Amino acid sequence: MGVPLGAALAACGGTGPTQTGAGGGSGNATASTGGGGGKSATYWYLSTQPQEGVRTRTVERHNKANPNGTIQGTTFQNDAYKTKIKTAIGAGQAPTLIWGWGGGTLRSYVQAGQVEDLTSWFDQNQAVKDKLFPSSFGAATIDGKIYAMPCETLQPIVLYYDKRAFDKIGAQPPQTWGDILDLVPKFNAKGIAPFSLGGQSRWTNMMWLEFLFDRLGGPEIFQAVFDGEKDAWNNPLAIQALGEVQKLVKANGFVKGFSSITADSNADQALLYTGKAAMMLHGGWTYGSMSTDGGDFVSGGNLGYMNFPPIDGGKGDPGNTVGNPGQYISISSKATPEQKEIAKKFFAGALIDQTAVKEWVGTGAVPIIKGADAEFAASKDKDFLTFVYNIAVNAKSFAQSWDQALSPTAAEVLLDNISKLFQLSISPQEFATNMNAVIGK
Repeated sequence: MGVPLGAALAACGGTGPTQTGAGGGSGNATASTGGGGGKSATYWYLSTQPQEGVRTRTVERHNKANPNGTIQGTTFQNDAYKTKIKTAIGAGQAPTLIWGWGGGTLRSYVQAGQVEDLTSWFDQNQAVKDKLFPSSFGAATIDGKIYAMPCETLQPIVLYYDKRAFDKIGAQPPQTWGDILDLVPKFNAKGIAPFSLGGQSRWTNMMWLEFLFDRLGGPEIFQAVFDGEKDAWNNPLAIQALGEVQKLVKANGFVKGFSSITADSNADQALLYTGKAAMMLHGGWTYGSMSTDGGDFVSGGNLGYMNFPPIDGGKGDPGNTVGNPGQYISISSKATPEQKEIAKKFFAGALIDQTAVKEWVGTGAVPIIKGADAEFAASKDKDFLTFVYNIAVNAKSFAQSWDQALSPTAAEVLLDNISKLFQLSISPQEFATNMNAVIGK
């Protein structure tokens, strides 16, 4: 449990930037200039439905209750946001409220003096802290101090499957890694891609390695990387895991052309719900969009889901997971005192109120608020919500996504090498050598 418990990437679609909330204007770089005399705070966050709608309505509730201290929101697609926020923070022109994933990126913000230390605020607002799952604070904490407000939802990475595809080949969902490899030629023979994958986005590929590393050796393998141990990627079990994923690629385990498919467009999800792919390893957040966009795929009972199966002889606990036990919002240190107060009022109010809990449950997601499971019974998605809740609560290790646990510099090298690994242009040993060169950077 030493790896910071925290956030994974959230997939998103839609177009951005788009204005929401109060105020008008560009939404850019107003924190350092006072944002209209300090009476309005700015907030950038990710687009895609249904998550975007919940975020926007949360801002609107805050603004209705606080007409003299409003928030102006701007939405961005995932990759565009990462570029935009990095540039803005580097220029000292971040929005008041900085949406993010915690971990290594947050550490870089802290080291640059760009975000507020919220430790004393949480001490003074214990009721707020007590509403949230304790595990959500790991990725918000740098050197023992809290620099972000955990929010939104618990979202482990899930192995989804199309029950119709399994019926077509007369097979059951995989119970082991060996079963996965055995299923590949059977689906290919029927003209069904074994796995959908939005490989152009790179971080989708990463989920495979996160689970293979864990199932083979437990969370300790990546923990050594996170701790900066020399040559940690050379662990024999790490090399084995890298080889296993290439074995799946070589067996045509992924949809043809996966390296040109993007997750931001939700094209990978569409392959699953239209019957073109049998399985997909992806975040819990995709359940909501498959429900919204997939016709009767979800409502008709065709979607199956499970935790990633164990590997025969592996040391990892099969109950472990990786993914997202919360999203994170920091406050820019460059914001005015008035803007900082608006942000803190938002943290204690609309962001975690009962309406937010109900709305997140309504998207097919599990809020990070304690007792949120009381809302499941009335939800059409109660089975999936209970599945996710049980994984999150019972996992001995709920590891943060690698590219968020590492520094932005190391994370970019990681994603680049993962892409090359999946394209079979580098070997497992070359991958390890390349990654060892950026340990601790």
